[in-house]
Amino acid sequence: MGPLSPTRTMRLWGPRSLGVALGVFMTIGFALQLWGGPFQRRLPGLQLRHSWASTLAPAVPSCLPRQRLVFLKTHKSGSSSVLSLLHRYGDRHGLRFALPARYQFGYPKLFQASRVKGYRPQGGGTQSPFHILCHHMRFNLKEVRSVEGVDRTGERWAHACSQDHQGRRPQAWRFPRHPLTQELGMGATKVLQVMPSDSFFFSIVRDPAALARSAFSYYKSTSSAFRKSPSLAAFLDNPRAFYQPGARGDHYARNLLWFDFGLPFPPEMRTKRGNPHPPRDPNPPQLPSGVGLRAHTLDPNALFHPVPTAADGHSQTSSSASLDLRSSSFIQWNLAWLDSVFDLVLVAEYFDESLVLLADALCWGLDDVVGFMHNAQAGGGQGGSAVGDGGLTAEDRQLSARARAWNNLDWALYVHFNRSLWARIKQYGQSRLDSAVAELRARREALAKHCLVGGEALDPKYITDRRFRPFQFGSGKVLGYVLQSGLSLQDQEECERLATPELQYKDKLDAKQFPPTVSVPLKTSRLPSP
Repeated sequence: MGPLSPTRTMRLWGPRSLGVALGVFMTIGFALQLWGGPFQRRLPGLQLRHSWASTLAPAVPSCLPRQRLVFLKTHKSGSSSVLSLLHRYGDRHGLRFALPARYQFGYPKLFQASRVKGYRPQGGGTQSPFHILCHHMRFNLKEVRSVEGVDRTGERWAHACSQDHQGRRPQAWRFPRHPLTQELGMGATKVLQVMPSDSFFFSIVRDPAALARSAFSYYKSTSSAFRKSPSLAAFLDNPRAFYQPGARGDHYARNLLWFDFGLPFPPEMRTKRGNPHPPRDPNPPQLPSGVGLRAHTLDPNALFHPVPTAADGHSQTSSSASLDLRSSSFIQWNLAWLDSVFDLVLVAEYFDESLVLLADALCWGLDDVVGFMHNAQAGGGQGGSAVGDGGLTAEDRQLSARARAWNNLDWALYVHFNRSLWARIKQYGQSRLDSAVAELRARREALAKHCLVGGEALDPKYITDRRFRPFQFGSGKVLGYVLQSGLSLQDQEECERLATPELQYKDKLDAKQFPPTVSVPLKTSRLPSP
């Protein structure tokens, strides 16, 4: 039989047979597509950008990634790990960082735009816009954002402050003028500009009890109050014996978060130098009758796992100290202002949950927020998991209670943003969040095994490559990473991004944005001899 003609083929197959064949081919193709994910995951190497593609983002993105970012890097709150994510994201996408001349923006002084390397005021010549501002500073909105940003912030600030926690307007005349109205003024027409007015503002906070332990170890040689005290327990037992108003470095010893956020202190806690001075607590925590400060402990379950209520689904901690602090109109006024400025505040005790919410808010993939912990001290930790007071000894619980009472403004700030985080989690969906967190942790573990010797952070004595050896400061050893040998060039590059400490990464970005100029000496004729 000779070859079949197209016409004869159509007669033999017929429309129905062709339809059946087409259906078989489509079924096979669909099955291969379903199996493609697992097959891809078995491939060697990092496969960074596509192993999660089917689960982390729709085929057609419904939003555009946010790339104008302001991160207030608070101290001893896991912020170095967040900074690492921003360094890596900006480096990969070719974004422009607002960098300090050294490693901080004049801290502990308030941030000044003039301290940004390469910054020129409006009218001082053309310059490329900055994408990310993220290094240590004491927050100062008027120097961070242009006056055009006041319109949006002013509306949110007015709405947030229109009522207090009981539905009443705060009595503004009783309190000092707020930094926004005092420093900037709603009628201002021109201020220095660093970041665009539509930037995404975010930060991170940590339980003051855990922060105090970390700060005492890290800043013992820097803070005069810590330096004079033999232990944190001795300091918190009688802090006024060590804490002196205006002493060098003592902003690390009390309400450090409040200080970093650039918030005003109550009149009783101010000094001429602007550091907190506590001759007396303006709102001392009210403990139950007959219970001393040492014996008072907080209910960890109420804080770390908010108890549902009929009103809003979550309640604050049952501690009377936090309830009395929340009733302070002065504190509420400042917290409302922060709500009007910051789009999101992460919580160190729920670090991974916070990262998932951050990725969602920025329209980033989950890979963009997978990273390693940085600047963690041996035997310590910076968030990562929520651990309540239930796992502590009675002595440690008393120490935590005293730390929260001494850092009363930080405690109010922490409780406020812990509650806002859980409200956001409820909106996001608990089961959806749990799934994303599990995936993030699995990816981090896989990257650690692939990139790192031992699959974890190591004592600095094992880190011989200076590119990956973290800066050693304080009484505890700061851990770092050693890369595996034999990585592919692509994997080596990504693993280096993940493991590079913040100071070395800042230097890398600095060299990238401000490449050194090589001057060629001019040829000159030889001068005649005298």
